[in-house]
Parts: sequence; structure tokens; C-alpha cells
Amino acid sequence: MTHDTLGNDISATDTRTVDGINAFVSGYLGYELKLAGILETADQTPDCLANVYAGLLWMLSETGDVPIQARDYLERASKNLQHALPREKLLFGLLNAWVNNQPAKIIEHTDHILSQWPRDLVTLKIRHYHDFIHGRFEDMLTTAQRCAPAAGDVAALHGMLAFSYEQCHDLKAAETAARHALKLDPSEPWSQHALAHVLLTENRIDEGIRFLEANSGGWGHLTSFMYTHLWWHLALFYLAQGRKKDALRVYDEHCWARERSFSQDQVGAVSLLVRLELAGVEVDERWAQLADWLAARQNDVSQPFLTLQYLYGLLRARRPEGKLLLEKIEQLPSDKAAWDLVGKPLSRGIAAYLEQENAKASSLFDSAMPHLQDIGGSHAQRDLFLKIRDNLRKQGFSKPQRAYVGATGSPELPGT
Repeated sequence: MTHDTLGNDISATDTRTVDGINAFVSGYLGYELKLAGILETADQTPDCLANVYAGLLWMLSETGDVPIQARDYLERASKNLQHALPREKLLFGLLNAWVNNQPAKIIEHTDHILSQWPRDLVTLKIRHYHDFIHGRFEDMLTTAQRCAPAAGDVAALHGMLAFSYEQCHDLKAAETAARHALKLDPSEPWSQHALAHVLLTENRIDEGIRFLEANSGGWGHLTSFMYTHLWWHLALFYLAQGRKKDALRVYDEHCWARERSFSQDQVGAVSLLVRLELAGVEVDERWAQLADWLAARQNDVSQPFLTLQYLYGLLRARRPEGKLLLEKIEQLPSDKAAWDLVGKPLSRGIAAYLEQENAKASSLFDSAMPHLQDIGGSHAQRDLFLKIRDNLRKQGFSKPQRAYVGATGSPELPGT
């Protein structure tokens, strides 16, 4: 019987296929660029698991819809399903549920897999992804804890534990788990990320800067999201220390310098530009440049946390796609709790804020705050909306702190 790098049984026996599967497993857990090699592997084999992993990777690309490539790999996997092992068949079911937008079945399949194969940390990571985008942080912690006895030797498991603890406000346990992971593997990026959350939350700014700067030299081989997001965290530390030029440099050289078409890179860029402006930094033409990439998101309402930041960037740059996206949000049915309680009020609030209708914006932001966790995102990411609300309060419902910059990059308000 063949096994993957974590010891889980796999049906593949061809060396190239096994190597491709293992590269995906370790690459996905470690946010390494090599994970994309599973696409080439799947294209060269009918193996069910390889094609399922390729389909899952496409689903993680957050294109705003179901990528046709994910359906193609699902179809390819189905043709060899009869030769798949039980775990691989459940993973096929997981991909099928995701492609067909069946969230309850996604949870059902991940629970089933993890109850029998707790060392399947790819499934755990995918489960965490779905819990995270819906703000189910307690579920993230519970699933990681259940896998811990079987996978306690794997640094990535402790990284997932650390981030889950942090999102559940247990900072001491989060730091303990992160540091344990880093003893097992000093380069484990999700643990570095979790520890950055802890240090920022506890206002250990100097320590956070030293820690991230010391590790930044090892981020070059990471996926675009992990690379830019770790730098994003370092920029937050710089801003907390008043080092505005350093934070702006991080934006230019790292946060907006990789895969500009990817959702997470885009929202990280939006978030950092907003924070820079709130800190009094002139970002010049950067909004217009960013909006050129955001324009393709004018119909993307797949996740409110992402959409709200696309919306901000487009409206901030006065792009017509911003109004189109706002209309798309308003047309969503009224049976989606996260949108009704958070997404729609915040989208209206963002539009009002950028039109200097600050009393209206403040009221809309306040109405969404009690339910903010429902849209997912981490504490540090959702803090963006709190900072905008706090800026409104600080200004006494006066103009936003920074000028409203049009597509040309020219300030359109005085006193900036």
C-alpha cells in the first residue's frame, strides 16, 4: 500500500503521481509555491486523488464563481472513482459538494474524513477555510484539537491550533501552540502568522517587528497570499510604531508586488491603503492602479468579507464598477444572514463614508458591528471596519480624514 507524506493510504502507485500528491500535501500545508504542481500531475494521470486535489486547488482560488477547471477535474476524477480508496471517495464527495455549493455536505464530508483519518491535514485545512470564512472559529479549534493526538508531530497542525486559539481569544494557548510549532519547524508560516496576531493584539510591537523581520528572508518561496500577508502584518506593526514610510514601502515592494489577480492579495492591498490613509499617509495614484485589478470583481459577491473590500477600492477610485458592485449587493436575496446583518449595511456605510455622509455612514457601521464576525476574516482583518467607524466618531461625523482621490490620482478635496 502506498502512503502520502503524512502516512495516509493512497491508491496511486506511479512514482510521478505519488510525488505530485506529496508535493501538494506539503505545499498546501506550508503555503509553498510547489503546491501548484498538482495541476500538471493531474493532467498527466487519471488518478482520482490527484484530480480531486487539482479541483480543490481551483476552488481555493476564489475567482468569484465556480472555476470551469474545478468542474473539469471533478469530471476526470469521477472516471477513476471505482479504483479510489474510501478516503479518496470522500474527498471526491467533498469537491463535488463544494462545486455544487452544498455547504452542509462540505462539513459532513470533512467530519467523516477527519473522524477516521485525523492525519489528513489537507482536509483539516480545507475545513478550517470553510469555518473561517463563516466566522466559525470555535469549530476551527474543535476540529484541530480532535486531530492533535494523531498529528502532534506535524508543525502545521500546531500552526492551525495556534491560529484557532487566537481567533477564540485564548492568546496564551495560541502563543504556546505557535512556539511549539516553530520548535518543530522554525519556518512554518502559519505559526509565524498566528504569533504575529498574538504579538499585535498584546501590543508587543517591538517584539513583533523583530520577529517578522528576522523571518522575512525565508518567505520568498511561499505562495503569493502567504508572502504578501506576512508582509502585511509587518506593515501593521510599522504603523503601530509610527513608521509610516516603512509601511508604505512594504505596500509597494511586497504587499502589492506578487499575484495581483488573486483575491487575498487584492483585499490585503485595499486594507493596507485604507490604514495608511487613516494614518495620514498620501498614497497618490495607488488607488487608481489597484482599481484596475479590482474592476474584474464588479460581480463578485461570493464572500461578503472580500466583496466589501473590493467595493471600497472601486468606490475610492471612483470607478463605475463600484456602483455596479453596490447594485449587485443590493439585489442579493434577503435569506443570507451574513449579507443582511453585515454585508449590506457595511456596503451602504462604505458608500456613505466615501461620499462624506458621515452621520449616515456611522449609523450603518454601528448596526453591523454586533454581527461582524459572521462575515469571516481574522480579528486583525475585520479591525479595518472598526478603524473606519472609529475615524467617523473621532471626526464627529465630519469629512473622512483623507482626500477622495479620483481615477487620475488627483486630490479632489482641500485640506489633505
